[in-house]
Amino acid sequence: MTDLAPHELRTLVAVEEERSFTAAAARLGTTQSAVSHAVRACERKLGTVLFDRGRHGARPTEGGARAVAYARRILRLLDAMGPEVRGAGADGPLTGTLRIAAFRSAAAHLLPPVLARLAERHPGLGTRVRIVRELGRGSAGEVADGRADLGLATLDAGGPPPVPGLVAVRLYEESYALAHPQGHPAPRELPLVDWDENCGSYTRDWWQRQDWIPPATVDVEDDTVAVSLVAQGLGMAIMPRTALLGAPAGLAVTDLGPRPPSRSVGYVTTPELAGTAAVRALIRELRELPLPAGLVAARPSGAARPSAPAGAPEEAPAPAAAQPPTASWSLRNSSASPSRV
Repeated sequence: MTDLAPHELRTLVAVEEERSFTAAAARLGTTQSAVSHAVRACERKLGTVLFDRGRHGARPTEGGARAVAYARRILRLLDAMGPEVRGAGADGPLTGTLRIAAFRSAAAHLLPPVLARLAERHPGLGTRVRIVRELGRGSAGEVADGRADLGLATLDAGGPPPVPGLVAVRLYEESYALAHPQGHPAPRELPLVDWDENCGSYTRDWWQRQDWIPPATVDVEDDTVAVSLVAQGLGMAIMPRTALLGAPAGLAVTDLGPRPPSRSVGYVTTPELAGTAAVRALIRELRELPLPAGLVAARPSGAARPSAPAGAPEEAPAPAAAQPPTASWSLRNSSASPSRV
């Protein structure tokens, strides 16, 4: 049996995030020798080296990265235990903090009304939102690594969760459209402004069948940059509908035909957190959100991959409360792999 104490788990997380035993000690309010002792104890109990020590600080090994991900998730459950136990059997407002990871367009256009309603019903429940690019493991990786309780992510229709072991449920389907300068007579003949996240499996097959799409003359990392460049007349872009909400003046949007490419968007969480009251309350608000034009609610049948664990209701009570929202936004990009999916 591996018997790791909470303070040892916190030490692993601090060292991984600070990349330094000295900085981790300062963050934890302890000494470097105490941090070293805690890490050695974890390595002895787990039977493997967790960090490579060197001139450039402490870097987690592959096993160390996995250990830290488990540590974050375990610590998160310990944090959730108090509010869950105190609120058992009660219908009152929830307390605590929800950590959400989302790609930019979902965070900008879908989360604000969801979090506003959540704050009205649960004024003591704070939220932290982390903006993540949907490349590599994306939002799902943030959840799997214990940095987020729930992520809004692109899901493969009919496929497994983006990261094994997570609960994944589709919320809506959105089509792609052609964005081009207003009034251009032949937008398909314009140069292509490409967006890095346009290369997922949900667009790749369609893209390869299109002989009219030229090579990209501009390649950007951010969808808002792509939209702004197109609005300034620098080309055309093929974008998902949420990225085109609130488009600037000078931009026109045209359908891509009767069978345009589309992507499935949904939420991912861990089996352990799926049954907590705060996550259930957030899921309820996501499901009740009126969808903008161009987005279609996913059908309930076959939506969960895998199904939520037993004892994890899909909706939470929603007592009314009139208080200002307590959401705070973290606009840092995640450290998700920059490689294309």
